[in-house]
This record gives sequence, structure tokens and C-alpha cells, in this order.
Amino acid sequence: MTREEWVAILKNWQVALVLALLVLSLIAIAPWIEGGKPTTSLQFGLDLEGGSWLQLEFRAVVVGFQTTMPQDAFLEDLGKRLDTEVLLIGENQIEIRKFFTRDELDPLVTEAGGRITSYEMGVSQATSSDVKRILEEKLNSLGTKDARVNTLTSLSGITRYVRVELAGVDMATAQDIVGKQGKFEIRIQRTANETEHVLYGDQITYVGLPQKNPQQGTWGVSFSMSDQGADAFRQACIQHGAVDNPDAHPLLMILDNVTVYNAPLNPQLAQKLKTGPERQLIATTGAGENGLNEAMKLEIHLRAGALPVDVAIAGSGTVPALMGEQFKLMSLAAGILALITVGLVVLYRYREPSIVLPMVLINASEVVILLGISRFFLQLDLATIAGLIAVLGTGIDQLVIVTDEVLHEGKVPSPSLYMKRLSRAVGIIVVSAATVFIAMLPLVIIDLSTLRGFALVTILGTLIGVLITRPAYGHIIMGILSRKGA
Repeated sequence: MTREEWVAILKNWQVALVLALLVLSLIAIAPWIEGGKPTTSLQFGLDLEGGSWLQLEFRAVVVGFQTTMPQDAFLEDLGKRLDTEVLLIGENQIEIRKFFTRDELDPLVTEAGGRITSYEMGVSQATSSDVKRILEEKLNSLGTKDARVNTLTSLSGITRYVRVELAGVDMATAQDIVGKQGKFEIRIQRTANETEHVLYGDQITYVGLPQKNPQQGTWGVSFSMSDQGADAFRQACIQHGAVDNPDAHPLLMILDNVTVYNAPLNPQLAQKLKTGPERQLIATTGAGENGLNEAMKLEIHLRAGALPVDVAIAGSGTVPALMGEQFKLMSLAAGILALITVGLVVLYRYREPSIVLPMVLINASEVVILLGISRFFLQLDLATIAGLIAVLGTGIDQLVIVTDEVLHEGKVPSPSLYMKRLSRAVGIIVVSAATVFIAMLPLVIIDLSTLRGFALVTILGTLIGVLITRPAYGHIIMGILSRKGA
């Protein structure tokens, strides 16, 4: 083909879009040499980077119950008997934030005026989401690279396990990071540049969930202090004038030397503190979506990284860094081998390099674009690599459909007939893509750790193919076949 003919093909906006995305993806991947070794900006998971994983089991139970007593009175009585938090999470269903066997629970529930109708180890989805947020916040604040937290939820909606993967981290460090609590402190502003210590986080006995004030529309987090902590809090507020002039002496909450909350006393609370200590307080964070987000963060800070439910290590393992490097090389070799094999099979079918080369290049560009996009939100592990190879296979299959539909005795038909055939081929591909999407969607919705990554890569690769690369290939092959028929 002449230079002018190639320019005409490249001027097509769909082909130009593929080239632009290819360039942007290469920039995002940013391959370079560091220390004599090739490296990229891609995020590698535990399988390819090496590191440690911990599977934690929640030491709590979810129980269905029936009672003839008022529900609030029953829950309060049961909580006192069990000496732990008892939360209503559904109609006649409670979460007990401490582990008891059913045999241990039965008599205590009976004494409180109820009976057990169902029993399952684990926590509710709300609690598992809190645990996931707390662990992610902790790992992010510690600057841990390539950390992943996944909760494993059953079909009943109860979560029994949470899995933490820490790429590039040894087992001892992983256990220390997951179990570590931060240093939480409340201080009071004395002067413009000086603060005074009030109490540490060990005086906080309870932290509630973010709640919205129905009258004011503001979000906040309730927390309780021990008697000693409440006395220290009151004395500090009186001594430094916060009860008389709250705005001049705000309270600061500090986690690991970083201020996470700064606000004056509520005027009503200031008046109450003049007469006696207050154990139950609410830290208000504001209204709207921003207020809710700040309340969710503050809840984590108040806990100082402590989980609302005790956990036990149910499983653990490590992947040596050397093995991770081997997996990287093997994955790269598998991808290249798959691309070469696909090219040879297509060449055997069509016996025409001018058709095979665009197929292979479009297929390869599809994988590069997919890597460039996934670099921002997805870690690469063995399952996602399998998804990339699956995208190679399904991609070439769809390109063969396009070629077979538009090919007419080795040359392109008239433009109008060509576009009809291309439209028919795209219709077949769309139906095929929809089937893949529907098949993979449950794996995305149900958080099954590595399977979720496989499904996301497969769906994303299918969408890139249908919306971007297949139409571009149709125009490229039209130009090539037109040249052959000329």
C-alpha cells in the first residue's frame, strides 16, 4: 500500500482513536529500566510481587431470634448478660460482637426472654464494610504499597472472613500492620499556638456508627469515655476556659501526630460540663455527603485502627519475591506465546499476511489499552493475567467473524454492501459480548477476591473490543482488501 493509502486509513476517527488510546496507555504503563531491570507503573498483586496474605475470621455471630418481650428491653438485657454489643441488623436478627457457641447462647437468650431461630458465625454486611474501611484506612495511612482487602460474604449476606494481601511485605510485618493500633489523643487549645493534653484513646470505651441528626441534618459520631476519662475531659474544659468560651478553646483529636478533628464544644455541652462530667459525647462533622464521609473517617480515627469485632487468623501464607519474579516472566511468556499461536492459526486459515498482521496488531493493542486502563484501579495477579489471555482469544475470534463476514472472494465488495456486512458482523459480536458480560457479572458483584479481577478484566476487554477496536479493524481491513482488489 502507498503512503497516501495508509494516511487515508489512519485519518478515520475510529482508527485514530485506537492509536491515541494506545499512546496514552503506553504513557500510563510507563515502561523503563531501573537497576538494570525492566519495570513499569503497573500495580502487581501478591502473586507477581511476592509478599504475605492473612485470612482473618470474625469472632462474632449473627443470630435470628423470637421474643415476647419489647424488643429494646430484650436487646438491652441480652447485651448485659453477654457483656458485649448486641446490634439489631434486620427483622428478628441480631449481631453479637463476641463469639459464643450456640450451646453457650441458648440458655442466655432464654433467660433474657427469647429463643434462637438461626445461628451463623460472622458479621453483617454493614460491619464487614466498616472493617474493610478501617483496614484500608490503616494500610493507606501507613503507606503500605499494593495492599488489598477483600471480605468473603456468603449467599445469606453474612461475612465470616476478611482477607488481607500485602505485596512486598513479610509475614511478621503483615501481622504487625493488621494488628497495630494508632496513638489517639484528645487535646485542648490553650492559646493560639499551644495545646494541652486531655486524654488518650484508651479512655474511649465505645465508638458508635455515623448518625444523622434529624433536626439539624448534620452527621456525627457518638463515643463514650470511661469515668476517669470523663472526669479528665471535664477538668480540662473548665481549667482552660472551654466551658465559658468554647470558640477560643476548641478540642483537637490527634491520631499518630496528625490532627483529624478540630471543633469547639457545643454550647449545650459546655453548660452541662459546669455541673458534672459527661461520658457520652457526639463529634459533629457537618451536613450532606461531605459530612457523612468525614463522619465515616472520624469513626475510624476514634477507634485508632481497632476493629469493632475481634478477629482470629484463620490462614496465612507468603509468596517469596523470587517466585513472584518467576511468575511475572512466565505470565509475559504465556501472553507472547498466546499471541504468536493465534497469529499462526489465523495465517493458516487465510494464507494472507496482509490480513493476519492487522489482526494480531489490533489484538495486541487491545491488551495494551486494557493494561493502561486497569493500571489505575486494578492489581495484576495470576487471575487477571488469565483474563488478559482470555481477552486475546475472544478478541481474535471476533476479528475472524468480522473478516469472514466482509471477505468476498479475497476482495472487498462495494462500499454499501461492505458496510451492511460489517454491521451484521458487529451485531453478532455484540450478542457474543453480551453473553460474556452476563456470565462474568455475578463474579464482579459477589466479591470472590481473585475471581473478581478475572471477571473485571474480561468484561473490560470485551467492551474495549466492541466499542473501539472492532470498528477500527473493520475500516483497516476495508482499506487493505480494497487495495488487493484494485
